[in-house]
Amino acid sequence: MHSQPFALRLLAAGLAVALIATTTARAADRPQWGEQYSRNMVSAEKGLPASFDPDSGRNVKWSVPLGSECYSTPVIADGKVLIGTNNNEPRDPRHDGDRGVMMCFNEADGKLVWQLVVPKLSADIFFDWPRAGMCSPATVEGDRVYTVTNRDEVVCLDLNGLADGNDGPFRDEGRHTAPQDQPAMKPGPLDADILWVLDLRTAAGVRPHDSAHSSILLDGQFLYVNTSNGLTSKHDGVDKPNAPSLVAVDKATGRLVAREREGISTRIFHSTWSSPALAEVDGRRLVLFAGGDGVVYAFDALKPAESAESLKCVWRFDCDPTAPKKDIHSYVRNRRESPSNIKSMPVFHDGRVYVTYGGDIWWGKNKAWMKCFDASGTGDITETALRWTYPVEQHCCSTPSVHDGLVYTADCGGKVHCVDAATGRACWVHDAGRDMWASTLVADGKVYIGTRSGQFWVLAAGRKKQVLSTVRLDAAVISTPVAANGTLYVGTMKRLYALREGEAGRE
Repeated sequence: MHSQPFALRLLAAGLAVALIATTTARAADRPQWGEQYSRNMVSAEKGLPASFDPDSGRNVKWSVPLGSECYSTPVIADGKVLIGTNNNEPRDPRHDGDRGVMMCFNEADGKLVWQLVVPKLSADIFFDWPRAGMCSPATVEGDRVYTVTNRDEVVCLDLNGLADGNDGPFRDEGRHTAPQDQPAMKPGPLDADILWVLDLRTAAGVRPHDSAHSSILLDGQFLYVNTSNGLTSKHDGVDKPNAPSLVAVDKATGRLVAREREGISTRIFHSTWSSPALAEVDGRRLVLFAGGDGVVYAFDALKPAESAESLKCVWRFDCDPTAPKKDIHSYVRNRRESPSNIKSMPVFHDGRVYVTYGGDIWWGKNKAWMKCFDASGTGDITETALRWTYPVEQHCCSTPSVHDGLVYTADCGGKVHCVDAATGRACWVHDAGRDMWASTLVADGKVYIGTRSGQFWVLAAGRKKQVLSTVRLDAAVISTPVAANGTLYVGTMKRLYALREGEAGRE
């Protein structure tokens, strides 16, 4: 069975107010996947629907078709909703065939404002998996959109698109949008306005595997980006073992500033799936990153105008220290014994890190776990920092949601788990009936989660399990639910729903 990409759905609340200094978004926007900086899948929104009906339109504000596959999670900022998909439902007949697409909709009514359309990397399907679309969620600050395209390019876009002119300095949108064997297109008002482009394959020397899948962490003047470095097409080793798994980019210029040099890529079991989070520990700002080797790393966050070319590693925590460490690719297809990798994002909350990890879905062992450990210390903190380990059913892509002394996560065994954050003991487990790649969202006293069968569950948050509602949607749910400005956004593989209490529904 070959691998397939997905946008990492994948991860901690409670950062000091001092960390929230650079955003200009409205307070109730959700300009990044997960809670600002910490990645916690928790929202303070109130009045969200406990149920909805797409057929009658009850509590549906609007819904819009996407492509045929959506591995991305919606981001909401300054009246816009952005989400990645493919081109199987073309909005512009000039863009014919398989493409990666990021769509920007009007938050009020779902009208398409603009779209970024990017041709596929065609040399090898494992670079850019067919029909996977644009997997990376956007990160928005002010009128700037930062994302990673399906071609493993970090791009900066104008949130208003080309309708207000080409702001530059990049002005070759027509060439960037067209396949290499076709003439450049003439950009129009429905196209994205690209301000700068950084090709990670060239600048960082990486080889993306399956697809690029990074949610960019923005801190001050720097963007921290997972490079999506991974294996060869034969899955027999790392093609670019000396390439970094994490890089820092100047948000104003698109220049690659620094890279990790911990040798993470030499130990990748499949690919680099996770995206970075930010923590403040004992007055020290740390960039947390879960590598494709099953290890969580903490790097010193770069200071303004810092010129360091290497990210300084402060500590490392091996989530699976007894797993194989040598000749690791000989364990490919071994469902009982293999290294672990991490597809979720690490969550920082009240001085601790919560992370899910385990065997790779397609190539590794079935077992998976969630761990909690202290974020302080230096060096190898694997033995000293661990607080508890909790086994999940099977594999795990989900970023934890930490709220009110409880941790929620979902797994590929079809189970939703509610765990005591202090002890790691289960409060309840819910059988959702099918595997889940999305993360739970905790908001308004509810836990929202969708399955790969298209079943969407609304559970009561708290120590007692209670099912509030369930609804069958049009397609699988890979995207994590998002709440912003009183509205719940749910993306399936084919459609984006904006859900609001009391709405009558429209398309």
